[in-house]
Amino acid sequence: MGIVVLTMKASVIEMFLAVPQISCDVRAGKITNVEFIVKCPPGCQDPRYHVYGTDVYASYSSVCGAAVHSGVLDNSGGKILVRKVAGQSGYKGSYSNGVRSLSLPRWRESFVVSEGKPQKGVTYPLSLTYSSSKSPAAKAGETARADQSPSGPETAAQPVTVTQVPGTTAVEATHTTLPKPSPSADSTASGLRPQPAGQRSKGLGEPALWKPESVLLDAGFVPKEELSTQSLEPASQGDPSCKVDLSFLIDGSSSVGKRRFRIQKQFLTDVAQTLDIGPAGPLMGVVQYGDNPATQFNLKTHMNSQDVKAAIEKISQRGGLSNTGRAISFVTKNFFSKFNGNRGGAPNVAVVMVDGWPTDKVEEASRFARESGINIFFITIEGASENEKQYVLEPNFANKAVCRTNGFYSLTVQNWFSLHKTVQPLVKRVCDTDRLACSKTCLNSADIGFVIDGSSSVGTSNFRTVLQFVANLSREFEISDTDTRIGAMQYTYEQRLEFGFDEYSTKSDVLNAIKRVGYWSGGTSTGAAINYALEQLFKKSKPNKRKLMILITDGRSYDDIRIPAMLAHHKGVITYAIGVAWAAQDELDIIATHPARDHAFFVDEFDNLYKVVPKVIQNICTEFNSQPRN
Repeated sequence: MGIVVLTMKASVIEMFLAVPQISCDVRAGKITNVEFIVKCPPGCQDPRYHVYGTDVYASYSSVCGAAVHSGVLDNSGGKILVRKVAGQSGYKGSYSNGVRSLSLPRWRESFVVSEGKPQKGVTYPLSLTYSSSKSPAAKAGETARADQSPSGPETAAQPVTVTQVPGTTAVEATHTTLPKPSPSADSTASGLRPQPAGQRSKGLGEPALWKPESVLLDAGFVPKEELSTQSLEPASQGDPSCKVDLSFLIDGSSSVGKRRFRIQKQFLTDVAQTLDIGPAGPLMGVVQYGDNPATQFNLKTHMNSQDVKAAIEKISQRGGLSNTGRAISFVTKNFFSKFNGNRGGAPNVAVVMVDGWPTDKVEEASRFARESGINIFFITIEGASENEKQYVLEPNFANKAVCRTNGFYSLTVQNWFSLHKTVQPLVKRVCDTDRLACSKTCLNSADIGFVIDGSSSVGTSNFRTVLQFVANLSREFEISDTDTRIGAMQYTYEQRLEFGFDEYSTKSDVLNAIKRVGYWSGGTSTGAAINYALEQLFKKSKPNKRKLMILITDGRSYDDIRIPAMLAHHKGVITYAIGVAWAAQDELDIIATHPARDHAFFVDEFDNLYKVVPKVIQNICTEFNSQPRN
């Protein structure tokens, strides 16, 4: 009998080797193989198949969805090579190749995807091992069978046998040995850690029961004691109904004492666990103050309640006086910055805790905080008795500090041992973002309509100067869909809407739109222009916005301005009248909101318009900040 030896190139062998097929919803964490080649079907670009990360993906991701996101595959499917790698401390989401991947604070295992070409010297499985007998393999025509009968503590681990994929070439069955938990380990390693009563659900699905996938990492088995902290779903992204940036100012003065300082820390821990902290919900940082304040951790340091709790436990008391005013100034100037994790679109909240009373004044520091958009809450524990009030430096300090004096922002606790009762009321108030009144500032809470004189007397060159004035004013405001919005119209005898409040939602877009406004030329009908602004601009203003009209003119109006001006005032439109050159002061005073000295301005030349910008901004903010705080 003769023997014929056939030699084939690797590329030819590939054609005959069957590659396991998986469906779009199969997650990498369900497959226990460390490195493998699979075939993805078409259609995995669908947003139903969630992907977490960019380039390196959390194993909770769809394998095929990640392949499309990375650009290895397109939506028509194909072969890919998957390799498991270590878990990451964070995964950044992005939009790529038609797939929106999500962010994730951290995950226990990762994987990377590349083209489905075998590496030289590497043997790839012809069938996949899944972490559960109820695996997605059935969807792709595979059959998985694992012996998972219970065993005692001293019983040897049983192998898992996966049968051959039907229709493939004959191969030996794959054997993978998995450790099995002992009954004694079940209670400690199988579930999530106990949570205090009233804590919000983290939305992590079913309890983290032991499964083989939780210990099969590329670097080997994870020690048994780590299992209790490894949930099988992604960490919570946070409660989106409570998206606030939250700073706690805790009293570390010597008067507090060690025991009460521990109670204060326990209070913070309870708040952190009641809040569902995460990047899509509330974020929390802590500043401790005594003689001087210091940041313990900022908004971006920890992205879930458990990590915040661990950080709180490490805080040690500073001692010294209770210089609360100094701490509020510190938070206003330093804490709520982009560098420290401030998200911009989330309300800024500062919860000030004080034992008894402050040893410095808080009124001026708190006013500055309010004007900066910070919502101050005040928790006074064991306040001054009648006999002690003579020692209080600033009477009624809490009302001078809080955002509003309506009782919503102040909490009084009779003694430290009752502090825990304040957790739920405080969390409820902090998360009630509709009532966080101090999030609105003079620069982020208005609809501003510019009414621009385009008459013949202005001229082309001066008109460009007017537009520069409009741009300079606009730059001072925080512009977005939810903050200040800008609109503009031009008038002569006729009127023209240049752009409305809802047309541009970024500062750069608004400034570009102002540049594009063309000079019209004609007569001067200011009264008709005010009526037009009320109908075409301010009729579309949002109810919760301050309505500001800034009118710029260089001459006397050809029509009556009294009735239109009165109508604007009656409709609650705050009007600033800016006159140049031949503008009539008496008309400016009529157009402007009372008192005219604060709302009417005159310059003799167009080139001097820039001098008015800081005066207008200052008056807008002074008027806003003088509103009653009740």
